[in-house]
Amino acid sequence: MSRYNRLLLLIGALLISSPAIDDVAYAQETSAPSSEAIENAESVETQSIDETSIADIATSSDAPSLDVPEGMMTDDEFLSSSAAAHNAWMLVCCALVLFMTAPGLAMFYGGLVRRKNVLSVMMQCIFLMGLMTVIWATYGYSLAFGGDGGWIGNGDYLFMNGVQREWNDALGEPLTPMEGEMARLTHMLFQGMFFIITPALICGAFAERMKFSAMVIYSVLWGTFVYCPLCHWVWDGGPLSYNDSSIAGGALDFAGGTVVHISSGISALVAALMIGPRMGFLKEPLQPHNLTYTAMGAAMLWFGWFGFNAGSELASDGLTSSAFAVTHFAAAAGAIAWATTEWFALGKPTVLGASSGAVAGLVCITPAAGFVQPMPAIFMGLSAGILCYFACSKLKHGLAYDDALDAFGVHGVGGILGAVLTGVFATRACWNVSDGEPIGLIESGGNPNLLIGQIVAVFITIVFAAAGSFILLKGIDAIIGIRVRLESEQRGLDVSEHGEEGYMLA
Repeated sequence: MSRYNRLLLLIGALLISSPAIDDVAYAQETSAPSSEAIENAESVETQSIDETSIADIATSSDAPSLDVPEGMMTDDEFLSSSAAAHNAWMLVCCALVLFMTAPGLAMFYGGLVRRKNVLSVMMQCIFLMGLMTVIWATYGYSLAFGGDGGWIGNGDYLFMNGVQREWNDALGEPLTPMEGEMARLTHMLFQGMFFIITPALICGAFAERMKFSAMVIYSVLWGTFVYCPLCHWVWDGGPLSYNDSSIAGGALDFAGGTVVHISSGISALVAALMIGPRMGFLKEPLQPHNLTYTAMGAAMLWFGWFGFNAGSELASDGLTSSAFAVTHFAAAAGAIAWATTEWFALGKPTVLGASSGAVAGLVCITPAAGFVQPMPAIFMGLSAGILCYFACSKLKHGLAYDDALDAFGVHGVGGILGAVLTGVFATRACWNVSDGEPIGLIESGGNPNLLIGQIVAVFITIVFAAAGSFILLKGIDAIIGIRVRLESEQRGLDVSEHGEEGYMLA
Protein backbone atom coordinates (compact mmCIF):
# COMPACT_ATOMS: atom_id res chain seq x y z
CA MET A 1 0.00 0.00 0.00
CA SER A 2 1.31 3.34 -0.95
CA ARG A 3 2.21 5.91 1.64
CA TYR A 4 -0.68 8.10 0.41
CA ASN A 5 -3.27 5.33 0.95
CA ARG A 6 -2.04 4.68 4.48
CA LEU A 7 -2.53 8.38 5.33
CA LEU A 8 -6.13 8.29 4.13
CA LEU A 9 -6.94 5.17 6.22
CA LEU A 10 -5.46 6.87 9.33
CA ILE A 11 -7.54 10.04 8.81
CA GLY A 12 -10.68 7.94 8.42
CA ALA A 13 -10.03 6.05 11.67
CA LEU A 14 -9.57 9.32 13.53
CA LEU A 15 -12.81 10.75 12.20
CA ILE A 16 -14.73 7.66 13.37
CA SER A 17 -13.27 7.64 16.95
CA SER A 18 -13.31 11.52 17.62
CA PRO A 19 -16.21 14.00 18.37
CA ALA A 20 -17.88 15.75 15.55
CA ILE A 21 -16.06 18.59 13.94
CA ASP A 22 -18.85 21.00 15.08
CA ASP A 23 -18.43 19.78 18.65
CA VAL A 24 -14.70 20.42 18.49
CA ALA A 25 -15.28 23.91 17.17
CA TYR A 26 -17.77 24.60 20.02
CA ALA A 27 -15.33 23.33 22.61
CA GLN A 28 -12.62 25.61 21.25
CA GLU A 29 -14.97 28.60 21.38
CA THR A 30 -15.96 27.96 25.04
CA SER A 31 -12.45 27.17 26.35
CA ALA A 32 -10.57 30.09 24.81
CA PRO A 33 -12.09 33.63 24.94
CA SER A 34 -12.21 35.59 21.80
CA SER A 35 -10.63 39.01 21.43
CA GLU A 36 -14.08 40.58 21.66
CA ALA A 37 -14.76 38.74 24.94
CA ILE A 38 -11.44 39.94 26.36
CA GLU A 39 -12.29 43.55 25.54
CA ASN A 40 -15.70 43.20 27.18
CA ALA A 41 -14.16 41.74 30.36
CA GLU A 42 -11.66 44.60 30.62
CA SER A 43 -14.52 47.08 30.25
CA VAL A 44 -16.48 45.43 33.08
CA GLU A 45 -13.39 45.39 35.35
CA THR A 46 -12.74 49.08 34.75
CA GLN A 47 -16.36 49.91 35.51
CA SER A 48 -16.24 47.93 38.79
CA ILE A 49 -13.14 49.83 39.92
CA ASP A 50 -14.76 53.15 39.07
CA GLU A 51 -17.76 52.18 41.19
CA THR A 52 -15.61 51.25 44.22
CA SER A 53 -16.56 53.44 47.17
CA ILE A 54 -14.31 56.27 48.33
CA ALA A 55 -14.27 54.74 51.78
CA ASP A 56 -12.76 51.50 50.39
CA ILE A 57 -10.07 53.45 48.58
CA ALA A 58 -9.30 55.49 51.68
CA THR A 59 -8.68 52.35 53.70
CA SER A 60 -6.16 50.92 51.24
CA SER A 61 -2.51 51.54 52.06
CA ASP A 62 -1.73 53.04 48.64
CA ALA A 63 -4.69 55.43 48.59
CA PRO A 64 -4.20 59.18 49.22
CA SER A 65 -5.53 60.38 52.62
CA LEU A 66 -7.34 63.62 53.44
CA ASP A 67 -5.23 66.13 55.36
CA VAL A 68 -5.84 66.56 59.10
CA PRO A 69 -5.89 70.28 60.05
CA GLU A 70 -2.74 71.58 61.71
CA GLY A 71 -2.80 71.36 65.50
CA MET A 72 -5.37 68.56 65.43
CA MET A 73 -5.19 64.79 65.78
CA THR A 74 -7.52 61.96 64.91
CA ASP A 75 -8.12 59.32 67.56
CA ASP A 76 -6.02 56.80 65.64
CA GLU A 77 -3.12 59.24 65.33
CA PHE A 78 -3.40 60.10 69.01
CA LEU A 79 -3.31 56.48 70.16
CA SER A 80 -0.44 55.51 67.86
CA SER A 81 1.83 58.43 68.89
CA SER A 82 3.76 59.39 72.01
CA ALA A 83 1.01 61.90 72.79
CA ALA A 84 -1.08 59.16 74.39
CA ALA A 85 1.54 58.50 77.10
CA HIS A 86 2.25 62.19 77.72
CA ASN A 87 -1.47 62.93 77.91
CA ALA A 88 -2.04 60.12 80.41
CA TRP A 89 0.68 61.46 82.72
CA MET A 90 -0.73 64.98 82.52
CA LEU A 91 -4.24 63.80 83.41
CA VAL A 92 -2.76 62.18 86.52
CA CYS A 93 -1.08 65.51 87.34
CA CYS A 94 -4.42 67.30 86.95
CA ALA A 95 -5.89 65.06 89.63
CA LEU A 96 -2.83 65.50 91.88
CA VAL A 97 -3.02 69.31 91.77
CA LEU A 98 -6.77 69.30 92.46
CA PHE A 99 -6.07 66.94 95.36
CA MET A 100 -3.85 69.68 96.80
CA THR A 101 -6.81 72.04 97.27
CA ALA A 102 -9.12 69.47 98.81
CA PRO A 103 -8.43 67.49 100.83
CA GLY A 104 -4.83 68.80 101.09
CA LEU A 105 -5.14 72.54 101.73
CA ALA A 106 -8.60 72.14 103.27
CA MET A 107 -7.19 69.88 105.99
CA PHE A 108 -3.95 71.84 106.40
CA TYR A 109 -5.81 75.12 106.94
CA GLY A 110 -8.75 73.45 108.71
CA GLY A 111 -6.53 72.14 111.47
CA LEU A 112 -4.88 75.52 112.03
CA VAL A 113 -8.07 77.47 112.80
CA ARG A 114 -10.14 77.22 115.95
CA ARG A 115 -12.83 74.58 116.20
CA LYS A 116 -15.67 77.03 115.53
CA ASN A 117 -14.20 77.94 112.11
CA VAL A 118 -13.09 74.60 110.69
CA LEU A 119 -16.01 74.25 108.27
CA SER A 120 -15.68 77.83 107.02
CA VAL A 121 -12.12 77.15 105.82
CA MET A 122 -13.08 73.84 104.24
CA MET A 123 -16.07 75.48 102.57
CA GLN A 124 -13.82 78.12 101.03
CA CYS A 125 -11.63 75.42 99.47
CA ILE A 126 -14.52 73.28 98.23
CA PHE A 127 -16.51 76.23 96.89
CA LEU A 128 -13.51 77.67 95.08
CA MET A 129 -12.96 74.32 93.37
CA GLY A 130 -16.35 74.82 91.73
CA LEU A 131 -16.36 78.59 91.26
CA MET A 132 -12.91 79.00 89.74
CA THR A 133 -13.44 76.01 87.43
CA VAL A 134 -16.50 77.64 85.86
CA ILE A 135 -14.68 80.96 85.44
CA TRP A 136 -11.67 79.22 83.90
CA ALA A 137 -13.84 77.30 81.44
CA THR A 138 -15.88 80.29 80.29
CA TYR A 139 -13.21 82.96 79.88
CA GLY A 140 -10.26 82.55 82.27
CA TYR A 141 -8.26 80.12 80.14
CA SER A 142 -8.67 82.36 77.12
CA LEU A 143 -7.45 85.44 78.99
CA ALA A 144 -4.44 83.55 80.31
CA PHE A 145 -3.43 81.49 77.25
CA GLY A 146 -5.23 82.99 74.27
CA GLY A 147 -2.93 84.44 71.64
CA ASP A 148 0.80 84.73 72.19
CA GLY A 149 2.58 87.62 73.85
CA GLY A 150 1.20 91.00 74.84
CA TRP A 151 -0.31 91.99 78.16
CA ILE A 152 -3.43 89.85 78.13
CA GLY A 153 -4.86 86.93 76.18
CA ASN A 154 -7.63 87.16 73.61
CA GLY A 155 -10.95 85.47 72.89
CA ASP A 156 -9.58 82.41 71.08
CA TYR A 157 -10.72 79.96 73.76
CA LEU A 158 -13.86 81.62 75.10
CA PHE A 159 -16.45 79.04 76.20
CA MET A 160 -14.00 76.25 75.26
CA ASN A 161 -13.93 77.21 71.59
CA GLY A 162 -10.79 75.69 70.07
CA VAL A 163 -10.28 73.57 73.18
CA GLN A 164 -13.01 70.96 73.04
CA ARG A 165 -13.11 68.13 70.48
CA GLU A 166 -14.57 68.98 67.07
CA TRP A 167 -16.38 67.03 64.36
CA ASN A 168 -14.73 67.15 60.91
CA ASP A 169 -17.17 66.60 58.02
CA ALA A 170 -14.46 65.98 55.43
CA LEU A 171 -12.84 63.22 57.45
CA GLY A 172 -16.07 61.96 58.93
CA GLU A 173 -14.66 61.69 62.47
CA PRO A 174 -13.90 63.82 65.56
CA LEU A 175 -10.59 65.63 66.00
CA THR A 176 -8.72 66.62 69.16
CA PRO A 177 -7.05 70.08 69.35
CA MET A 178 -3.49 69.63 70.60
CA GLU A 179 -1.26 71.69 72.87
CA GLY A 180 2.24 70.29 72.48
CA GLU A 181 2.26 66.60 73.44
CA MET A 182 -1.20 66.59 75.01
CA ALA A 183 -4.78 67.41 74.20
CA ARG A 184 -5.54 71.09 74.67
CA LEU A 185 -8.35 70.01 76.98
CA THR A 186 -5.73 68.43 79.23
CA HIS A 187 -3.60 71.59 79.19
CA MET A 188 -6.67 73.62 80.07
CA LEU A 189 -7.51 71.32 82.97
CA PHE A 190 -3.96 71.29 84.34
CA GLN A 191 -3.62 75.07 84.29
CA GLY A 192 -7.12 75.38 85.71
CA MET A 193 -6.06 73.48 88.84
CA PHE A 194 -3.50 76.25 89.49
CA PHE A 195 -6.26 78.81 89.01
CA ILE A 196 -8.24 77.02 91.75
CA ILE A 197 -5.59 76.67 94.43
CA THR A 198 -4.06 80.17 94.16
CA PRO A 199 -7.00 82.17 95.59
CA ALA A 200 -7.54 79.35 98.09
CA LEU A 201 -4.04 80.05 99.44
CA ILE A 202 -4.99 83.68 100.06
CA CYS A 203 -7.88 82.59 102.26
CA GLY A 204 -5.39 81.60 104.96
CA ALA A 205 -4.60 85.26 105.68
CA PHE A 206 -8.15 86.41 106.45
CA ALA A 207 -9.38 83.13 107.96
CA GLU A 208 -11.94 83.36 110.78
CA ARG A 209 -13.12 86.90 109.97
CA MET A 210 -14.03 87.55 106.31
CA LYS A 211 -17.57 87.38 104.98
CA PHE A 212 -18.11 84.42 102.69
CA SER A 213 -19.86 86.66 100.14
CA ALA A 214 -16.90 89.05 100.12
CA MET A 215 -14.50 86.12 99.67
CA VAL A 216 -16.48 84.91 96.65
CA ILE A 217 -16.54 88.30 94.92
CA TYR A 218 -12.88 88.94 95.71
CA SER A 219 -11.81 85.54 94.33
CA VAL A 220 -13.70 86.10 91.07
CA LEU A 221 -12.25 89.57 90.55
CA TRP A 222 -8.76 88.63 91.71
CA GLY A 223 -8.64 85.63 89.40
CA THR A 224 -9.81 87.74 86.47
CA PHE A 225 -7.75 90.89 86.91
CA VAL A 226 -4.64 89.67 88.76
CA TYR A 227 -4.05 85.98 88.10
CA CYS A 228 -4.98 85.77 84.40
CA PRO A 229 -2.82 88.73 83.26
CA LEU A 230 0.12 87.58 85.40
CA CYS A 231 -0.19 84.04 84.07
CA HIS A 232 -0.16 85.39 80.51
CA TRP A 233 2.90 87.56 81.22
CA VAL A 234 4.95 84.65 82.50
CA TRP A 235 3.72 81.51 80.72
CA ASP A 236 2.28 82.68 77.40
CA GLY A 237 5.02 84.82 75.90
CA GLY A 238 4.17 88.02 77.80
CA PRO A 239 6.56 90.69 79.13
CA LEU A 240 7.86 88.53 82.02
CA SER A 241 8.51 85.39 80.01
CA TYR A 242 12.11 84.32 79.44
CA ASN A 243 13.18 85.86 76.11
CA ASP A 244 15.23 88.78 74.80
CA SER A 245 12.21 91.01 74.18
CA SER A 246 10.90 90.75 77.76
CA ILE A 247 11.47 93.18 80.61
CA ALA A 248 15.07 92.70 81.82
CA GLY A 249 15.21 89.51 79.77
CA GLY A 250 12.28 87.97 81.64
CA ALA A 251 12.36 85.33 84.34
CA LEU A 252 12.36 81.57 84.70
CA ASP A 253 9.28 80.32 86.52
CA PHE A 254 8.80 76.60 86.02
CA ALA A 255 5.67 75.97 88.08
CA GLY A 256 4.44 79.19 89.65
CA GLY A 257 6.85 81.06 91.90
CA THR A 258 5.61 84.41 90.64
CA VAL A 259 2.25 83.40 89.18
CA VAL A 260 1.04 81.39 92.18
CA HIS A 261 3.05 81.89 95.36
CA ILE A 262 4.31 85.47 95.27
CA SER A 263 1.03 86.78 93.90
CA SER A 264 -1.05 84.93 96.51
CA GLY A 265 1.38 85.67 99.36
CA ILE A 266 1.50 89.40 98.70
CA SER A 267 -2.27 89.55 98.17
CA ALA A 268 -2.71 87.67 101.46
CA LEU A 269 -0.59 90.26 103.30
CA VAL A 270 -2.62 93.13 101.84
CA ALA A 271 -5.85 91.39 102.79
CA ALA A 272 -4.66 90.73 106.34
CA LEU A 273 -3.68 94.38 106.80
CA MET A 274 -6.93 95.73 105.35
CA ILE A 275 -9.31 93.45 107.22
CA GLY A 276 -7.49 93.86 110.54
CA PRO A 277 -6.49 91.33 113.20
CA ARG A 278 -8.78 88.75 114.79
CA MET A 279 -10.37 89.43 118.13
CA GLY A 280 -7.79 88.72 120.83
CA PHE A 281 -4.76 88.72 118.51
CA LEU A 282 -1.57 89.09 120.58
CA LYS A 283 -3.76 89.28 123.72
CA GLU A 284 -4.98 85.71 124.10
CA PRO A 285 -3.89 82.39 122.61
CA LEU A 286 -5.41 81.59 119.20
CA GLN A 287 -4.24 77.99 119.06
CA PRO A 288 -4.84 75.52 116.19
CA HIS A 289 -7.66 73.19 117.15
CA ASN A 290 -6.48 70.00 115.41
CA LEU A 291 -2.86 69.53 114.40
CA THR A 292 -3.69 66.00 113.27
CA TYR A 293 -5.58 67.57 110.36
CA THR A 294 -2.67 69.89 109.65
CA ALA A 295 -0.08 67.11 109.56
CA MET A 296 -2.26 64.99 107.27
CA GLY A 297 -2.94 68.00 105.06
CA ALA A 298 0.78 68.74 104.78
CA ALA A 299 1.44 65.14 103.71
CA MET A 300 -1.29 65.43 101.08
CA LEU A 301 0.19 68.69 99.80
CA TRP A 302 3.62 67.03 99.57
CA PHE A 303 2.07 64.18 97.57
CA GLY A 304 0.08 66.45 95.26
CA TRP A 305 3.02 68.77 94.67
CA PHE A 306 4.66 66.14 92.47
CA GLY A 307 1.90 66.83 89.97
CA PHE A 308 2.24 70.56 90.56
CA ASN A 309 5.97 70.69 89.78
CA ALA A 310 6.83 67.59 87.74
CA GLY A 311 3.64 68.05 85.73
CA SER A 312 4.74 71.55 84.73
CA GLU A 313 7.12 70.00 82.22
CA LEU A 314 3.86 69.30 80.31
CA ALA A 315 5.25 65.95 79.20
CA SER A 316 6.80 62.80 80.60
CA ASP A 317 10.54 62.83 79.92
CA GLY A 318 13.92 63.15 81.60
CA LEU A 319 13.25 66.67 82.86
CA THR A 320 10.07 65.40 84.50
CA SER A 321 12.15 63.03 86.62
CA SER A 322 14.50 65.85 87.59
CA ALA A 323 11.63 68.13 88.61
CA PHE A 324 10.07 65.29 90.60
CA ALA A 325 13.34 64.61 92.46
CA VAL A 326 14.13 68.22 93.37
CA THR A 327 10.57 68.72 94.59
CA HIS A 328 10.95 65.84 97.01
CA PHE A 329 14.42 66.87 98.17
CA ALA A 330 13.40 70.48 98.87
CA ALA A 331 10.36 69.40 100.88
CA ALA A 332 12.46 67.01 102.95
CA ALA A 333 15.09 69.67 103.64
CA GLY A 334 12.45 72.25 104.53
CA ALA A 335 10.79 69.97 107.08
CA ILE A 336 14.13 69.28 108.77
CA ALA A 337 15.23 72.93 108.73
CA TRP A 338 12.06 74.42 110.26
CA ALA A 339 11.75 71.75 112.98
CA THR A 340 15.43 71.97 113.84
CA THR A 341 15.34 75.77 113.98
CA GLU A 342 12.47 75.82 116.45
CA TRP A 343 14.18 72.99 118.37
CA PHE A 344 17.09 75.33 119.03
CA ALA A 345 14.87 78.40 119.52
CA LEU A 346 12.11 76.87 121.65
CA GLY A 347 13.67 73.70 122.99
CA LYS A 348 11.30 71.30 121.20
CA PRO A 349 10.63 70.38 117.55
CA THR A 350 6.92 70.35 116.68
CA VAL A 351 4.76 68.57 114.16
CA LEU A 352 3.42 71.97 113.11
CA GLY A 353 6.97 73.10 112.43
CA ALA A 354 7.87 70.03 110.39
CA SER A 355 4.61 70.32 108.41
CA SER A 356 5.06 74.03 107.75
CA GLY A 357 8.72 73.51 106.81
CA ALA A 358 7.84 70.88 104.22
CA VAL A 359 5.36 73.28 102.60
CA ALA A 360 7.94 76.10 102.71
CA GLY A 361 10.48 73.89 100.92
CA LEU A 362 7.90 72.98 98.29
CA VAL A 363 7.03 76.63 97.72
CA CYS A 364 10.69 77.61 97.37
CA ILE A 365 11.52 74.94 94.79
CA THR A 366 8.44 75.58 92.65
CA PRO A 367 9.89 78.26 90.32
CA ALA A 368 13.21 76.39 90.09
CA ALA A 369 11.96 72.80 89.71
CA GLY A 370 12.85 72.50 86.02
CA PHE A 371 16.11 74.44 86.20
CA VAL A 372 18.15 73.27 89.21
CA GLN A 373 19.91 70.07 90.22
CA PRO A 374 19.09 67.97 93.33
CA MET A 375 21.87 69.27 95.60
CA PRO A 376 20.97 72.96 95.14
CA ALA A 377 17.36 71.90 95.77
CA ILE A 378 18.32 70.65 99.22
CA PHE A 379 20.03 73.98 99.94
CA MET A 380 16.93 75.85 98.77
CA GLY A 381 14.70 73.74 101.02
CA LEU A 382 16.95 74.33 104.03
CA SER A 383 17.01 78.07 103.35
CA ALA A 384 13.23 78.23 103.02
CA GLY A 385 12.65 76.30 106.23
CA ILE A 386 14.80 78.70 108.24
CA LEU A 387 13.72 81.98 106.60
CA CYS A 388 10.01 81.18 106.61
CA TYR A 389 10.19 80.16 110.27
CA PHE A 390 11.43 83.62 111.22
CA ALA A 391 8.92 85.30 108.88
CA CYS A 392 6.04 83.48 110.58
CA SER A 393 7.28 84.14 114.09
CA LYS A 394 9.58 87.11 114.58
CA LEU A 395 8.48 89.20 111.58
CA LYS A 396 4.72 88.69 112.02
CA HIS A 397 4.72 89.42 115.71
CA GLY A 398 7.19 92.28 115.36
CA LEU A 399 5.05 94.07 112.80
CA ALA A 400 1.79 92.94 114.47
CA TYR A 401 -0.10 91.93 111.33
CA ASP A 402 -2.48 89.00 111.66
CA ASP A 403 -1.72 86.65 108.78
CA ALA A 404 -3.87 83.99 110.42
CA LEU A 405 -2.50 80.88 108.70
CA ASP A 406 0.83 82.34 107.50
CA ALA A 407 -0.05 82.58 103.82
CA PHE A 408 2.41 85.45 103.39
CA GLY A 409 5.07 84.02 105.69
CA VAL A 410 5.20 80.72 103.77
CA HIS A 411 4.02 81.44 100.22
CA GLY A 412 5.07 85.07 99.86
CA VAL A 413 8.48 84.81 101.52
CA GLY A 414 9.15 81.27 100.24
CA GLY A 415 8.12 82.21 96.72
CA ILE A 416 10.37 85.29 96.64
CA LEU A 417 13.31 83.28 97.96
CA GLY A 418 12.75 80.54 95.38
CA ALA A 419 12.48 82.97 92.46
CA VAL A 420 15.72 84.72 93.42
CA LEU A 421 17.64 81.48 94.03
CA THR A 422 16.51 80.21 90.65
CA GLY A 423 18.68 82.95 89.17
CA VAL A 424 21.59 81.64 91.20
CA PHE A 425 21.37 77.87 90.67
CA ALA A 426 19.70 77.49 87.25
CA THR A 427 21.67 75.33 84.82
CA ARG A 428 21.35 74.43 81.16
CA ALA A 429 22.00 70.80 82.14
CA CYS A 430 18.42 70.57 83.39
CA TRP A 431 16.64 72.55 80.70
CA ASN A 432 18.58 74.12 77.88
CA VAL A 433 16.53 77.29 77.52
CA SER A 434 19.50 79.40 76.42
CA ASP A 435 20.77 77.52 73.35
CA GLY A 436 23.71 76.07 75.23
CA GLU A 437 24.82 79.26 76.98
CA PRO A 438 25.36 79.15 80.77
CA ILE A 439 22.42 80.79 82.54
CA GLY A 440 22.58 80.77 86.35
CA LEU A 441 24.84 83.01 88.38
CA ILE A 442 27.03 80.09 89.46
CA GLU A 443 27.11 78.24 86.13
CA SER A 444 27.88 81.40 84.16
CA GLY A 445 30.78 82.36 86.41
CA GLY A 446 29.09 85.42 87.89
CA ASN A 447 27.00 86.72 84.98
CA PRO A 448 24.07 88.45 86.76
CA ASN A 449 21.69 88.73 83.79
CA LEU A 450 19.30 85.98 84.86
CA LEU A 451 19.42 86.99 88.51
CA ILE A 452 18.51 90.56 87.56
CA GLY A 453 15.62 89.29 85.46
CA GLN A 454 14.37 87.20 88.38
CA ILE A 455 14.52 90.14 90.80
CA VAL A 456 12.75 92.47 88.37
CA ALA A 457 9.97 89.90 87.83
CA VAL A 458 9.59 89.50 91.59
CA PHE A 459 9.31 93.27 92.04
CA ILE A 460 6.73 93.66 89.27
CA THR A 461 4.68 90.76 90.67
CA ILE A 462 4.71 92.28 94.16
CA VAL A 463 3.59 95.70 92.96
CA PHE A 464 0.92 94.34 90.62
CA ALA A 465 -0.56 91.87 93.14
CA ALA A 466 -0.50 94.38 96.00
CA ALA A 467 -2.09 97.18 93.98
CA GLY A 468 -4.69 94.87 92.45
CA SER A 469 -5.69 93.37 95.80
CA PHE A 470 -5.88 96.76 97.49
CA ILE A 471 -8.17 98.19 94.82
CA LEU A 472 -10.43 95.13 94.75
CA LEU A 473 -10.78 94.84 98.53
CA LYS A 474 -11.37 98.56 98.90
CA GLY A 475 -14.19 98.43 96.36
CA ILE A 476 -15.80 95.34 97.88
CA ASP A 477 -15.58 96.80 101.38
CA ALA A 478 -17.29 99.99 100.22
CA ILE A 479 -20.17 98.05 98.66
CA ILE A 480 -20.91 95.10 100.96
CA GLY A 481 -18.16 95.13 103.62
CA ILE A 482 -15.46 92.49 103.91
CA ARG A 483 -15.53 91.62 107.62
CA VAL A 484 -18.21 89.79 109.59
CA ARG A 485 -19.77 91.42 112.62
CA LEU A 486 -18.04 91.02 115.98
CA GLU A 487 -20.77 88.80 117.36
CA SER A 488 -20.54 86.54 114.28
CA GLU A 489 -16.78 86.31 114.68
CA GLN A 490 -17.20 85.45 118.33
CA ARG A 491 -19.72 82.69 117.59
CA GLY A 492 -17.59 81.36 114.78
CA LEU A 493 -18.07 81.43 111.03
CA ASP A 494 -19.29 77.84 110.86
CA VAL A 495 -22.55 78.83 112.50
CA SER A 496 -22.83 82.49 111.53
CA GLU A 497 -21.95 82.07 107.82
CA HIS A 498 -23.01 78.49 107.08
CA GLY A 499 -25.38 77.40 109.83
CA GLU A 500 -23.38 74.28 110.62
CA GLU A 501 -20.99 72.93 113.19
CA GLY A 502 -17.88 70.90 112.54
CA TYR A 503 -18.19 68.84 115.69
CA MET A 504 -21.42 67.72 117.34
CA LEU A 505 -20.15 66.72 120.78
CA ALA A 506 -22.54 65.27 123.39
